[in-house]
Amino acid sequence: MPLPQATTLIQSLWHLPPNAAAHGPALDCHLLLNLWIALALLALAHILVLIGLAKRRSHTPPRRQALIEFLLLAALALLFAFLATRAEALWQAARYTGPDRAAAQVEVTGMQFAWYFRYPGADATFGATKPELVAPGEGNPLGLDPTDPHSADDFVSSQLVLPAGREVDLRLHSQDVIHGFSVPAMRLKQNAVPGQDIHIHFTPTVPGDYAILCTQLCGLGHYRMAATLHVLPEKEFDAWLYRETHPLAAS
Repeated sequence: MPLPQATTLIQSLWHLPPNAAAHGPALDCHLLLNLWIALALLALAHILVLIGLAKRRSHTPPRRQALIEFLLLAALALLFAFLATRAEALWQAARYTGPDRAAAQVEVTGMQFAWYFRYPGADATFGATKPELVAPGEGNPLGLDPTDPHSADDFVSSQLVLPAGREVDLRLHSQDVIHGFSVPAMRLKQNAVPGQDIHIHFTPTVPGDYAILCTQLCGLGHYRMAATLHVLPEKEFDAWLYRETHPLAAS
């Protein structure tokens, strides 16, 4: 079954959120395969129980019974090995293979209880940050160092804006506790861990607005730790980024 048709079938049967990423159909197909196999194994287990009840008085030679049990266990082992190998291949394609050199760079920082997104500006280089400079109330939630020239054109937003059809490399950080960065429509979920620089890359394909959630219980305000992902056509994204990084020129 072609991936787009399989994705539509999954969404109609299991009520998944709409897929808007290039890698999503492969993940959805693997999920569908797992669910159908689980359903088949459930049906098989009930059939075996019914057969056992119907033939409970019949005698099976020990060698034949051992052979049947061995074949069933071998079949299950091969099945789970196949599913594990397939899942590892999908994970490798998404995580062990690095992004394209032309991928858009965005830094994602989680803190109690908000997400912030930093763009590197025209120099394509993120400026330095210092923990002692963090001051959300003063307009510097990430602690950008004003003495670093690369920080001058960095732009920080409370909303994530990305181009459709272009690969994106996200750098995940956390300032305090573990936060779970999750975008269901992009089939993304990755923890942001304090002290670690974690990369995830993907390609949005469908323009629109999508929910960004925190999937780790990070404190009393966890329920309100959400943001919005705006996926724009590439030309609109370039125009938006220019306006945000060149406010004087835009005015």
